[in-house]
Amino acid sequence: MLITLLKAKLHHLRVTQADLEYQGSLTIDEDLMDAVGLVCFEKILIAVVENGNRLETYAIPGPRGSGVACLNGAAAHLGSVGNRLIVMAFCQMNPEEAKGHQPQVVRLGPGNRILASAY
Repeated sequence: MLITLLKAKLHHLRVTQADLEYQGSLTIDEDLMDAVGLVCFEKILIAVVENGNRLETYAIPGPRGSGVACLNGAAAHLGSVGNRLIVMAFCQMNPEEAKGHQPQVVRLGPGNRILASAY
């Protein structure tokens, strides 16, 4: 049996752009992806703090050090520039592996800069 656990979280990633014409996804500064172990095309769950919308999509890397967080395609309808996002990725493990698991979590501040790591 496998159980699903939180793998990674970017807490309060602020939307910097929205692009309705893109095919879909969330573009994230590649430094932030690295900070929590997200990889290109990894499935993510997004919660928009300001309106409660939730959506699933995938992560794609944006320019390093840019602080970019761009809602692409249909996702651009569910959040606005300036909104805070909670971006989560999950993994599956057996219960024994899960006992020692610690998710990679960072809290973000102005400019989508890392304030602190959690857990």
